[in-house]
Amino acid sequence: MSDNTPHGNVVLVHGGFVDGSGWQGVYDALKADGYNVAIVQNPTLSLEGDVAATRQVIDGMPGPVTLVGHSYGGVVITEAGNHPNVASLVYIAAFAPDKDESVNTLISDPPPGAPVPPILPPNQGYLFLDRDKFAESFAGDLPRAQAEFMADSQVPWGVDALTGAVSQPAWRAKPSWYLVATDDHMIPPPAQLAMSERIGALTVEVAASHSVYVSQPDAVADLIRQAARG
Repeated sequence: MSDNTPHGNVVLVHGGFVDGSGWQGVYDALKADGYNVAIVQNPTLSLEGDVAATRQVIDGMPGPVTLVGHSYGGVVITEAGNHPNVASLVYIAAFAPDKDESVNTLISDPPPGAPVPPILPPNQGYLFLDRDKFAESFAGDLPRAQAEFMADSQVPWGVDALTGAVSQPAWRAKPSWYLVATDDHMIPPPAQLAMSERIGALTVEVAASHSVYVSQPDAVADLIRQAARG
């Protein structure tokens, strides 16, 4: 693209255990293409709080928004996507709940043989991943040092965020896109496919870990561009 006029507005929502800085590669790719991009630093204490934080960022954008969520961020965008300025939804290896569903209900019955995320028992109302197993489960395709940094800089994930249920799924009214990470050890790829089919998303598959938004930012940005163009 030779001109520098914005080609749309994108809002990026991170998931549990991490913060918004993991989006930098995707941010850089979209900014270079002329998109106006904002990143939500959702506190991940409660779904209600994260939806409010996301709506606040959408309010600050100058027009229609493509709303993107990774992992638990998919629950957030499913609710926050009802904002009138949201034109389309993009799920990146994300939960895509229906009405009255939460992360908890979506992970309550894992299929036999599916990898079980190494979530430690709640500590004072917060969840963490086992640091020693973080790389293998969350970031298998990142350099070891980077995965270790993510493990050691985990954001506490509130139990209330896990149990927060969607009241009105935005994908029922708005078009959606979904990126399946085929080597994901946090959300089983068959579960991702089933959710993407259920919401009628235009779906792509990328050979990547749960950290696909970090390891393959160009593939993620490509899908966001598709959604932004409608």
